Amino acid sequence: MSIPSPAERAAPAPEGLSYPFGDADPARGAIVEIADGIGWARLSMLGPLKHVNVWLLDDGDGVAIVDTGLNTSRVRDEWEALIDGPLAGRRVTRVIVTHFHPDHLGLAGWLCERFAAPLWMTRTEWLLGRMLAADARDTPPPEAFDYWHGAGWEEARIAAAEARGWRLFASAVSAIPAQFIRLMDGDSIAIGDRNWRVVVGSGHSPEHACLIDDAGGIMIAGDQVLPRITSNVSLSLSEPSADPLGEWLASIDKLRSLSPDLLVLPSHGDPFTGLHPRLDALDTNHRDRLTALEAFLDTPRRAVDCFPILFDRPIDDTLYGLATGEALAHLRHLEVTGRAVREQRGRTWWFARAA
Repeated sequence: MSIPSPAERAAPAPEGLSYPFGDADPARGAIVEIADGIGWARLSMLGPLKHVNVWLLDDGDGVAIVDTGLNTSRVRDEWEALIDGPLAGRRVTRVIVTHFHPDHLGLAGWLCERFAAPLWMTRTEWLLGRMLAADARDTPPPEAFDYWHGAGWEEARIAAAEARGWRLFASAVSAIPAQFIRLMDGDSIAIGDRNWRVVVGSGHSPEHACLIDDAGGIMIAGDQVLPRITSNVSLSLSEPSADPLGEWLASIDKLRSLSPDLLVLPSHGDPFTGLHPRLDALDTNHRDRLTALEAFLDTPRRAVDCFPILFDRPIDDTLYGLATGEALAHLRHLEVTGRAVREQRGRTWWFARAA
């Protein structure tokens, strides 16, 4: 996820955005009606984000759930309050997950098993979730140490990460179903009285599904478009030669083809209008940071040296991994586009501005 600064969290609406529901903040166990047949609920998260939004879509005699929250006892209790309260007596027809991150996939398996409901995801996101959940081990893989050393982590930080083991993802998700129904870019899915078009974005995750009700003017955006903060775009240790920031920028261009009048339902923050101004701001933000980072590389730098250029807040232990991935994504994009070069000294990567 992203790294919101205190300024971002307290800031007024970005230019060109409006919030039709004002300061609405669904109480845990409650559902706010967004439009006919669309409910909005919030589930708790630790850290600065504090919540993840989930969406409840009328689906004939039942309800389809979009995203599920983390696999924690607190969030399961919040689901119990929803199931015993506003959802009492309703069956769950399907569980749709926008992408594999645990705040979205975490309780999908639990809900699918409880209601004998199928899981709907894009193939890449389902495969990644299954792979990461299965790859639980006491010691991180060798590639993780290469990644941490390459980014410039101190030995003490690497030792602390090693001591934590390699089970964080597995602990944050319930058992992911062994079967799923595939979402594909361009699919049209009938849910109740609405038809939802699948639009896939990339960069924050490899095959992130957004759902667009063109007739109703509504977009379930997941983490692909957030109103006040920018989604984390990280270079993963599993695909070190990728260019996730390039994919993210290309996805912004793709989403500009959508109607500018959509009501956007994000996974974090409040429903908003102003999709195109927000896409423009996200694009400008990353390109400005790339320009500043390129200038900073007049002297060779490690990824960890670049945090002050990319983030406007101190990076503490809870954010260090996210910040590392995002710094490497920006450096990698400069490398891919010929604006920076990389040299390995010992086990550490040093990036410098291209001649």
